[in-house]
Amino acid sequence: MGLIELHIRSLELAAEVVDSVRPDRLDLPTPCAGWTLRHLLEHEIGQRQGFAAAARGAGPDLALFAPAPVGADPAGAFRRTGADLTAAFREAAEAGRALWLPEIRDGAPFPLSRAVGFHLLDTLVHAWDVAAALGAPDGLIAAVEGDEELVSALVAVVEAVPDTPGARAPGRAFRPGLPPGGGAGRFERVLALLGRDHAWKG
Repeated sequence: MGLIELHIRSLELAAEVVDSVRPDRLDLPTPCAGWTLRHLLEHEIGQRQGFAAAARGAGPDLALFAPAPVGADPAGAFRRTGADLTAAFREAAEAGRALWLPEIRDGAPFPLSRAVGFHLLDTLVHAWDVAAALGAPDGLIAAVEGDEELVSALVAVVEAVPDTPGARAPGRAFRPGLPPGGGAGRFERVLALLGRDHAWKG
């Protein structure tokens, strides 16, 4: 299965988690230090808009990736921006377009496959952040673990994320890796490699 189709599956899993986010839960803490659920969703929606703009040919403009308000319908905004991003990725595939992602690298655009992989990783890891904030991460973990194609693609992307002080520092996308717990599945090992504590509680 193509990476864009796997990315669609990641978006749906994440959307199923966000569907249960009510406006009165937006102030819950998340595993992303200093971010409430509102901050996290605003970051995700802004990233989707930035990736979509890049897929449609925008240059290296950091402002395109700025957090965006979730409004009164967080789940609706999440699904709308996911659908638009899918359309943009498909347009980029048809055009053979590389993507400028200035938050990751300033010097050159990324091949579409790398960009889709980066966003797939971001989607699933932040879906876990949301699920953990809501106190119910087990269903997402089981769904990802049970999808062999999806979890294999996820592992392939995370293995390309450097675990170095420069790449894993305050303000960066990911924290230094943690040792996975005994019996951890592949998705849980990915989360640990990216600095997520599976035992986190809000």
